[in-house]
Amino acid sequence: MITSEQREQLRGWFAGRLPEDLFEELTEITVDREEITVIGRIPEPRLAEDAPAAEREAALEGRVQEFRERTREDRMAVAREAEHRFRRKVSWGVECGGRRALFTHVAAPVMTRLRQPERQVLDTLIAGGVARSRSDALAWCVRLVQRHTDDWLTELRDSLEHVQRVRAQGPDARPDHPPHTDDEE
Repeated sequence: MITSEQREQLRGWFAGRLPEDLFEELTEITVDREEITVIGRIPEPRLAEDAPAAEREAALEGRVQEFRERTREDRMAVAREAEHRFRRKVSWGVECGGRRALFTHVAAPVMTRLRQPERQVLDTLIAGGVARSRSDALAWCVRLVQRHTDDWLTELRDSLEHVQRVRAQGPDARPDHPPHTDDEE
């Protein structure tokens, strides 16, 4: 878990390092232990106002693919620097016309020990066609919990940041000015 200040520094580094014309706007940077995901807004394709939905969808898909191919070298150069500096993989995504597309991103293995009742839940999701595998089913469950507990998770993350600040002020913290001792006269 990183602090708000570290997140702001990370966002600032990317905002300063990305080529000026890469995105219309840097919309989101998400980070965890393994990965930094950078998402920016790109311009929508110009279409007639009465363009059919299928044409609009195909145009958005084409714009995303064009952006991905055209900017690959620039994004890879920034990613190499960031991966060296922040020790995490960098993944990319775009927003275009209300649609979000993520490019290749990390699928990190998660160590878990599930008892039979939990495995039965995953197997039911597979049998019901919701997921293809237990791994898929577990990811589905995590997304479901995330969607329904976003406020609670935000509050928990804020609490963890507070704990990190308090720990940093503990006896092992390095003060800017060491306290005066009787030996220093």
